[in-house]
Amino acid sequence: MQSRIRDVRRAKGLTLADVAERCNPPTTAQTIGRLETGMRVLSLIWINRIADALGVDSSDLVALPEQQFLPVAAVLQEDGNYAPAQAERMMVPNVGGRMVGLRVAAAMGEYRRGDELWLEQLQPDDFSSALNLDVLVPRPGGRFIFGRLLGRDASKLHLLPLEAGARQQVVTDPAWIAKAVRLIRKL
Repeated sequence: MQSRIRDVRRAKGLTLADVAERCNPPTTAQTIGRLETGMRVLSLIWINRIADALGVDSSDLVALPEQQFLPVAAVLQEDGNYAPAQAERMMVPNVGGRMVGLRVAAAMGEYRRGDELWLEQLQPDDFSSALNLDVLVPRPGGRFIFGRLLGRDASKLHLLPLEAGARQQVVTDPAWIAKAVRLIRKL
């Protein structure tokens, strides 16, 4: 199994020490470095700890045989744009089984026409992980509400749709919701 820890860490602009400090419990930069390079066995426990520290899903840290990468041509920094000091690559995200898509056909809120969103489906026990995020909520008759999840009150979800002037909506007992995790935008 090949690890993508280094790719994810670099994409987030973190050092080995940053990741080590964010682990629960904290560890050393040397340990993270050994896990990245394969000098130490990367167990499922370590994958989960490091994924939490990086704020990603554990599946984002495992390179699949068909995984694709893009070479990094330049790094944009405050003092200018530079070629990377060493060869870098950017991972193309894995699409897990709990992902669904949303295509934006009309500008709404901060989203533009033509945007595509990747959303992660959540079951009721995990709804609170989407608080203050944009979510897609299924409604009867093939309809949906897309808006910001403001709160959860027992079995009720409080949503603010993105349309200008829209009022807060309350949805009771949806079977699932999907939180926005990636925005794909053409320039």
